Amino acid sequence: MTDPVKPTAHRHRGLAVMLAALAAVGPFSIDAYLPSMPEISRTFHASPMLVQQTLTAYMAPFALMALWHGAFSDTLGRRRVTLVALALFFLASVGCALAWSIESLLFFRTMQGMTAGAGMIVGRAIVRDVLDGAEAQRLMSQITLVFAVAPAVAPVMGGWLHVWFGWRAVFAFLVLFTATVWFVCWRSLPETLPLDRRQPMSPGFLFRSYWQVLTTAPFVALAIAVTFNFAAVFLYIVSAPVFLIQHLHVSETGFLWLFGPSTLGIVAGAWLSGRAAGRLTRRQTVWWGYGIMTAAVVGNVLLNLLVPAGLPWSVMPIFVYFTGSALAMPSLTLMALDLFPQQRGLAASCQGFIQTSGNALATAVVAPLVWASTLTLAAGQAAMLAVGLAAFILYLRLAGFTPVTAQKS
Repeated sequence: MTDPVKPTAHRHRGLAVMLAALAAVGPFSIDAYLPSMPEISRTFHASPMLVQQTLTAYMAPFALMALWHGAFSDTLGRRRVTLVALALFFLASVGCALAWSIESLLFFRTMQGMTAGAGMIVGRAIVRDVLDGAEAQRLMSQITLVFAVAPAVAPVMGGWLHVWFGWRAVFAFLVLFTATVWFVCWRSLPETLPLDRRQPMSPGFLFRSYWQVLTTAPFVALAIAVTFNFAAVFLYIVSAPVFLIQHLHVSETGFLWLFGPSTLGIVAGAWLSGRAAGRLTRRQTVWWGYGIMTAAVVGNVLLNLLVPAGLPWSVMPIFVYFTGSALAMPSLTLMALDLFPQQRGLAASCQGFIQTSGNALATAVVAPLVWASTLTLAAGQAAMLAVGLAAFILYLRLAGFTPVTAQKS
């Protein structure tokens, strides 16, 4: 009798596309309506700051529910949790498209935030359900490559939908996109967690599990590293209307100036991550990523000190930064999940909770403090990266004193 063929990332390319589409629900929800914010403010006679809080209304419950999506999938299965969450997100998107006041829009954005993260969280667990080691890193990199299209396409598509049909058409598109993703997942998404590997849902067990994960210092350090690495450019994403329209003087249909370089950087970094898998250790890959990110933020600050803001040079460092971020992120994510091989769904939830909490903080607090000029945005980006790098260095120190529960990094 021959041994079963070991699965490879190449054989799971279709799954990578599906998981990337699931993960793209979140970026579409954040980015697509950014060009419409001024019009939403005028429609509902709401201040720009109040309209900005529709992002916070989305991000805060996104962070809270990130704690639960993976735990639910550890008990109920990956497929069931994904399909239910997508259905609820579909209904919330319908509510956003039909919103009659800023208060109702805030409510339905909250409902979107509660359900949008399931695809991203559960998808990470699915990757580790089906693959190990370098193959898992390659599949995660493939997902990142496909996923990279969403942040670029969403605001550009949103800008044109806004110009052609008004801001409600942006949320109508989300309704159609979600329905399509749900149908594809219903037809093709496999259940990757067998019944004999599922975990109980008892309150006592869950409390002990969450406590174990969230008090494991190396895990928390890795999660903080991922969070602040991304928050360093998330500042630009949530500040896009100010950064592009006010500082760089582009129109509502010109958001590709920011999200195009972002996408190219993610594609470049994800490709490099896939190439590095099996050639470099995960720690070496992360160090290369931090080297590229550091060069980008230093160059960004110097550029803003020496020359006036303008295109294309004001967006060039963002391409470089995203390349380094996308190179490091798959390895950082897998290093964190591998600390808890029996509860990857719950670990992915905790990782997602920390990351989205940081994004919510960047949206509600940090971005309004630093978007006054392109120089202050660059300084904010540098500060965020410094925290992320410090967290990774802390992980390296802690890892030497913590029992290893999974494969070496």
